[in-house]
Amino acid sequence: MRILIPSIQVPFISGGSTLMTVGLKDALVRAGHQVEIVTIPFKFSPHSYVSDLIDIWKKQDFNNFNGYKIDRVIVLQFPAFYVKHDNKILWLMHQHRSMYELFPKKATKDDEILREKVTLNDTQELRKCSKRFSMCENVSNRLQKYNSLSSIPVYHPPAYEESFYCEESYDYIFYPSRLEELKRQDLLIEAMKYTKTEVCVIIAGDGGQKQNYQNLIISNKLEKKVKLVGFISQKEKETYYARSLGVFFAPFDEDYGYITLEAMLSSKPVITCIDSGGPLEFVENEKTGFVVDPDPKEIAKKIDWLYLHKKEAKKLGENGLKSYKNKNISWDTVVKKLLG
Repeated sequence: MRILIPSIQVPFISGGSTLMTVGLKDALVRAGHQVEIVTIPFKFSPHSYVSDLIDIWKKQDFNNFNGYKIDRVIVLQFPAFYVKHDNKILWLMHQHRSMYELFPKKATKDDEILREKVTLNDTQELRKCSKRFSMCENVSNRLQKYNSLSSIPVYHPPAYEESFYCEESYDYIFYPSRLEELKRQDLLIEAMKYTKTEVCVIIAGDGGQKQNYQNLIISNKLEKKVKLVGFISQKEKETYYARSLGVFFAPFDEDYGYITLEAMLSSKPVITCIDSGGPLEFVENEKTGFVVDPDPKEIAKKIDWLYLHKKEAKKLGENGLKSYKNKNISWDTVVKKLLG
């Protein structure tokens, strides 16, 4: 079949959305289909730009292109999921989160106008999809809550799934992610004020909160306990995972969270929080890791526990790998479910 994947591109920002989109294309190609990704640039402001993009995507008819009949369209994200096609399949990555669960408490009139347009169009257009899937239960729950639309969660593996491995642990907790407010690296940094063991923390990644986090480390005199190592390569990330005592991943209401899966593939226990969203679909408290309140003191207790109970910590990591394998997470499964 000829399949198109409409998508958006945010210049100079590449993350989970890019990996998911490219991963889907590659899986469909391996299954014998002709596949192209069609993109339009996206930026988050001003509201008028976002509003105009809604109208632009709604005008795109993907049934035919230059004489080529398109058999399927698989849509993943706002506002690309508005395109027209007679057999449009939704595999929802996320909606425009700032108009839903992240809507500002002190909203302006313009915020309210855009939210009304987004929610109305999402509900109308996504209802037309021939099939509706999502990448996880958390995303399905949001779609049901805000738009009264059902969808079936379908998990997919992280990139380089086969490359993750486990080695004897060193005395550090690892957290690789963009340094952004929603990722809450500050919770981990603050927790290190309360640890009583010789454990330390390695935080990898770059982002808008880098200087704030560096200042937090310095102001609390944690330079010997917390290291920001910046951007690292895929190979370096795999090594950091393999040798870690455990992984901390406690963002606020995450969509999915590759870090959880990467940690499980590396046989490492995960510390997450009760409000972290996607990771809660994988982390089982006291079986594959810990689920705690977003409280630095509570986090510190679990970090110290991993240090003081390394044999048990290793068992939690092994349980995580078994749990991952039992979920049958694969691109073959994704393709079969999306295309039927």
